[in-house]
Amino acid sequence: MSAEEQLNLDASDETGIAPKLGLWDAISIIIGIVVGTAIFKSPTFVFQNVSGPVQAVGVWLLGAILSLIGALCYAELATTYPKSGGDYHYLTRAYGRPMGFLFGWAQLVAILTGSIGAMAYAFADYGVRLWGLQAGATCTLAVGAIVALSAVNLLGVVAGKVVQNILSVVKVLGLLGIVLAGLFGATQSTAPSVEPQSLPDWGLAMVFVLYAYGGWNDAAFVAADVRNRRRNIPLALFLGIGIVSVIYILVILAFLFVLGFDGARNTHTPATDVLEAVLGPWGGKWISLLVMISALGAINGLILTGSRIHASLGADHSLFSWLGRWNSDRAAPIASLVAQAAIAVGLVLAVGSSIGRATIDGMLGIVGLDGLPWDKYYGGFETLVAGTAPVFWGFFLLTGMSLFILRRRDPGRQRPFTVPWYPLPPIVFCCMCLYMLYKALAYAEGLALLGLVPLAIGIPLYGISQYAGRARRSKPEHG
Repeated sequence: MSAEEQLNLDASDETGIAPKLGLWDAISIIIGIVVGTAIFKSPTFVFQNVSGPVQAVGVWLLGAILSLIGALCYAELATTYPKSGGDYHYLTRAYGRPMGFLFGWAQLVAILTGSIGAMAYAFADYGVRLWGLQAGATCTLAVGAIVALSAVNLLGVVAGKVVQNILSVVKVLGLLGIVLAGLFGATQSTAPSVEPQSLPDWGLAMVFVLYAYGGWNDAAFVAADVRNRRRNIPLALFLGIGIVSVIYILVILAFLFVLGFDGARNTHTPATDVLEAVLGPWGGKWISLLVMISALGAINGLILTGSRIHASLGADHSLFSWLGRWNSDRAAPIASLVAQAAIAVGLVLAVGSSIGRATIDGMLGIVGLDGLPWDKYYGGFETLVAGTAPVFWGFFLLTGMSLFILRRRDPGRQRPFTVPWYPLPPIVFCCMCLYMLYKALAYAEGLALLGLVPLAIGIPLYGISQYAGRARRSKPEHG
């Protein structure tokens, strides 16, 4: 048996389903998830926290380098342990079943479903503006986006990847349109010089940059679905991040060329300003449409990859065994997709609507706690994202550290890809995660409980799941 055949066997053991994703499919997933809405919002905060245009471009370049360093670590992990669910398996193998359970649980109830809800809400928010709908339609559109794209993925991985490829191509073309508009369609803005609201904070600028690059690691969740993974997983990570990095830097250069550094740091809608300078009022409409397409691409990518984590959780733990059911014909974890959609919709209704927020604040008041600062973090879902970010970066750090543990624990295991210049890249990656964990905690403050409380609830749930598993195994079989 060849090495690649053995890898495919290892990956298919848990589902019995042959891989169906090619190289471009994996790249498309990375582009789709990474290029969400951050590139349209984060640049302003980056410009406001650097001292000049050279440093502005430099932090985006550094973000690309750090992401590529992280990709080296994930390329080794994903090709060595090519299981559906990615980080779930690395954490389980390195730290034990409880850690894997907590990771899967946190992703299911807050982190990943929260990200799906956040992207859906961004899609709906821009849809309301573009189509002139009443504000009350926002939740309806957000729920509709989640339900529709979940339904597409219920049809199977092939349907999901086709939609992902189309959305990724359209969003890349749209961003290149912004670049062309900036390079050929306008001259630099004459916006007056403005004083920054605070002293430049290079570290905070990096937080926004790395947030914009976030999501590339989700490709590891579908490692078992990728054909010829020894070659395609590393290539997808490097090419996906490379394409995103080039596009991001070109977009930043376009902002600087059209608006100037002072103008770019004095607007919260740089992409809109660039296209309106070239196309007039229609520019704003095109940007709204592009943001909506970008959000849909991120939603679909998160739905496709995230469902694999929940299915892996169900395959290993009795309490969630129903999540581990796959449809072999469609190569899709049906129950996982349905549960993920239901929780994401629930978060939209609870966090994205005024009634939902008031209900949450009322429940907090019953136990003597203050309501959440919904407006402080740029809106309801940004509040949820900020609150769960410390847990996300904590697990990201543990995944980076797992590379050291698994190299020592499995010295004889075949590693189709090994991190070059080891141990320097994983050390740099872990330091980045540690810094981001510190910044996420400082930014969220007491809001970090939004992520820590669900994580804590997972501890007794793990005990219940273990008890249920032992009871099931000890039950005598009849017949």
